[in-house]
Amino acid sequence: MNELIQTTSICLPAPALLDDTTEIAGQAKSVKMSTTPGNTYTISKQIKTEYPLIDNDPHFKRVIRYARPSDYVHGVVAAAAGPSLLYAMERFAPSYVGKGGVAQTMRLGGAMGLCGGFIYFYQRSILRFYGMSENAREIQMDMREMVDKVKRGEPIYGESQLTPAMQGVAARQSRYSALFMAVLPWFNFVNHSQHGIDTAKYYRQAERELEAERLVREGGNPSQ
Repeated sequence: MNELIQTTSICLPAPALLDDTTEIAGQAKSVKMSTTPGNTYTISKQIKTEYPLIDNDPHFKRVIRYARPSDYVHGVVAAAAGPSLLYAMERFAPSYVGKGGVAQTMRLGGAMGLCGGFIYFYQRSILRFYGMSENAREIQMDMREMVDKVKRGEPIYGESQLTPAMQGVAARQSRYSALFMAVLPWFNFVNHSQHGIDTAKYYRQAERELEAERLVREGGNPSQ
């Protein structure tokens, strides 16, 4: 009888021990899940292009930052074309509406020229993100920018106050919108995670660079 009591007393703490073990395993699992980067790749319709896709819905600021000097030149020329043609026509074939009428026409032409020039400038830049024109420079800039953000632990497409569902709504409203820019100018001002590409490439490159940097600090050979 005493042996039975002793055996029972030894077995009693087992449930408590099991709870502790389960709690520790749950914490380990939670830590593992929190340190694993999530996949931000969302399948969306893509247009077959000659060059690689960088982003099918880049943020407005990103399009401006990636613009080439030639885009600015084309934009300025397009903006000045309208007012210049109006002025030339007034010089060679006067309308005789008086200075007030000419001034109003020139102001209107200038405003329309600025809008048209900016749209032309913006479209030249964003088409490279779509892969519809040569974009080797932009591919390198994109990889460098995103890898640096990964290494700093920042969201690669910026912080967003919207829920994932609302981010999807925003992406669907402006995806490939530049193709309809001549009819309805539409820009993306939302930070969202749906850009039509698999972002795993940025994490892989960041991992390789961090490993190379670690080997250099330790006096090793990064090429090994």
